[in-house]
Amino acid sequence: MDGMSGPPVIRGSVSLPEAELMWRFSRSSGPGGQHVNTSDSRVELSFDLARTEALPEVWKRRALERLAGRLVDGVVTVRASEHRSQWRNREAAAVRMAALLAEATAPPPKPRRPTRVPRGINERRLRQKKQRSDTKRGRSGRDWG
Repeated sequence: MDGMSGPPVIRGSVSLPEAELMWRFSRSSGPGGQHVNTSDSRVELSFDLARTEALPEVWKRRALERLAGRLVDGVVTVRASEHRSQWRNREAAAVRMAALLAEATAPPPKPRRPTRVPRGINERRLRQKKQRSDTKRGRSGRDWG
């Protein structure tokens, strides 16, 4: 994301409305020196997936089904604390949320159509097997070795 320029885009023209994003800040563990004990740099971003009107109904259903294990009362939450600055953690959390929802709302892959092994390939494999067998059988004669 380039400097938090607007709401996080999920896919195409669909984005998360800022009004529906719930931010929470807390003290982060990790690097930061003396400053770390006074700044709330860890970011938690929550999005109420069950009640949102921002997503098309099909996407919403798909996301609710795929993220069922991560939802708490229909709300999905991501955390970011890898940066020392709250601003960069906010960006990271927004990108993570958008990526999570993009993956969860993606259309299912096309079903695989089973294919048959071409006859020529099977015949070639059997021919090579026979050849190898003959080679090995030829080594078992009395004059070998």
